[in-house]
Amino acid sequence: MTKLSLVAILAVSAAFAGGDIAPVEPVVETPVVEATACNANTTIDGKAVAYYYTDDTVDLFDNKSSSLGLAATLNVKHNFTENIAANFTAVGYTNAINENYLMDAQKTGAYFNVANITATFAGTTAVLGRQLVDTPMFGGYDWLLAPGAFESYTLVNNSISNVTLVGAYVAKWRPNNSGSDFITLDGDNWTVGAVYGADALSASVWYYNIDAYGANKYTQVYVDAGYDFGVANVAAQYASTDYDLGQDSDAYGIKIGATLAGFDLYAAYNDVSDRAAGFVGRTGLYTAQWNSAAYFNDIGSSWKVDASTKFAGISAEVSYADYDVAGDELNLILGYDVTKCISLDAVYVNYTLDEVQDATNQLEFVATYKF
Repeated sequence: MTKLSLVAILAVSAAFAGGDIAPVEPVVETPVVEATACNANTTIDGKAVAYYYTDDTVDLFDNKSSSLGLAATLNVKHNFTENIAANFTAVGYTNAINENYLMDAQKTGAYFNVANITATFAGTTAVLGRQLVDTPMFGGYDWLLAPGAFESYTLVNNSISNVTLVGAYVAKWRPNNSGSDFITLDGDNWTVGAVYGADALSASVWYYNIDAYGANKYTQVYVDAGYDFGVANVAAQYASTDYDLGQDSDAYGIKIGATLAGFDLYAAYNDVSDRAAGFVGRTGLYTAQWNSAAYFNDIGSSWKVDASTKFAGISAEVSYADYDVAGDELNLILGYDVTKCISLDAVYVNYTLDEVQDATNQLEFVATYKF
């Protein structure tokens, strides 16, 4: 997808703190349509997705606890000049089964998930309008038919070698799987950040001001750093959330990873004291899982182990996390590229939301065609 946002500038690695700094220019798929003089400055690409979800809250594959969403995503970029571009991502979808269990909140719908102007001058890029945002504790959760998106005013500068500076003021939010409406956020919601990456060392620091949660408004400082020793990777993170009312939160995390016999392995530990760490959309704490990334509200300690590999063209990842309050979660994620344009994915989740609840089994199957 056309990612015209902080995610185009920097991505905090899911496997390692800080991550690689992406190019400042927005990331766009290789153009499919680029022909006459009239459209020489316009690129178009997209994808079609069939997404099936089921769990055993009733029975697996029962229509009462299953849904099938069909969606088409179209990305369009038009360059007015070499420095200024307009970017659009349109999503149209329909639900094929179970009108009481709908993806994106209604049976059929359409919306512009991205609609912005991007301008680059003298090492600074401005992205104005609807966009995807991806920072450690503030971002869209990419699940089901389309990721959550924001209406934001974003500035990014990379004038300093190996350093990316970011500032973003966010006015509206379309949460993941919420339908077509962008919700106006209360108060002032903004972030500033700096990301460093060179050779084996990566680090980032962020400050968040979040008023959108009313009585639970907060400010937050987030810091992470990682180092690749060659034989192993080590990373650490810290998030201090200062709530306007009630107790504050301190969250610490550490992660150690290595590659052995063709497997990428890591173990992570988080400790959250007094109150849950604040986040918008999805959390970047190391022990978050497929489901819990969207609701991670555990106080106390949690740990996670993860192993991934690729064999016979199939990528596979298995992970397990245990939470003091929020139960535990097992993930198995498989992916296979049938062709360069067609891919198949499957996700199995077994989770509990507390230590006494019976486990829920969840299956997701995804077929994607890119064009």
